[in-house]
Amino acid sequence: MQASEVLRQRTLTAVLLAPAAILLILLAPTWLFALAIAGAVLAGLWEWSRLAGFRNHAGRSLLLALMAALCLGLWFWRGTPAGTVVIALGVIAWLLAPLWLRHPTRLAAPRAAHAWIKLGFVLPAMLPAWLALVVLHGDGRHAHVWTLLALMLVWAADTGAYFAGTRFGQHKLAPLISPGKTWEGVAGGVALAVLLAVVFGYALDLRGLDLLLLLGVVWVSTAFSIIGDLSESLLKRQATVKDSGRMFPGHGGLLDRIDGVLAAAPVFVLLKLWLGL
Repeated sequence: MQASEVLRQRTLTAVLLAPAAILLILLAPTWLFALAIAGAVLAGLWEWSRLAGFRNHAGRSLLLALMAALCLGLWFWRGTPAGTVVIALGVIAWLLAPLWLRHPTRLAAPRAAHAWIKLGFVLPAMLPAWLALVVLHGDGRHAHVWTLLALMLVWAADTGAYFAGTRFGQHKLAPLISPGKTWEGVAGGVALAVLLAVVFGYALDLRGLDLLLLLGVVWVSTAFSIIGDLSESLLKRQATVKDSGRMFPGHGGLLDRIDGVLAAAPVFVLLKLWLGL
């Protein structure tokens, strides 16, 4: 497919879906937002399990049921020290992901053990992200705006990386994992995410040191979103597929849309809580 056609599909899909997503974040009560995010996580889990090498629908359905039950249990832990520990475990899990990214041929062979290892990462990758977003959405004043920022910074990083990489990309970021990604794209993605943070910072009445701290949170969260993106790219590469699914024209599957969020959300929320923003 030509680049212009891909861009057209991506733009049309974003124009149709973005308003609905923003309205959900800003207007929905937290319980409804939690259900919607749980649905996205479950769809992403379905795609992840297939990419990991599992084809048995009954077994994958049981995995979805387990994830749904864990989300329900974590709903009652939101806002508690135990819930914060779960979010922190998610950050630790994503800190370990670069060990795999540095050796992209590991776990590539289609063996049962490799499939189980990839599947084993899915709970610490997804559950803390779901809980982090739910906690953020229900966390007092401006909570919905903070949630919108947490999600939009990933969207901004993706958009900035796409256009900067297309226009200026010369130096490959991880050629053995995702040949299309470049360091110029990373710079463009980070720049757009930081610019977005400045706009949101003023909207949230953050000035001086608080605004600088927010910029730091966004910078670190964006770096984690890149780790999430590369991890899913490697998962797809080892499964020899281009997209995780076909849910969104021009954008691939659901997992293709939330890979960066899975990694960025826990660190965003944990840093926000730690810094008292």
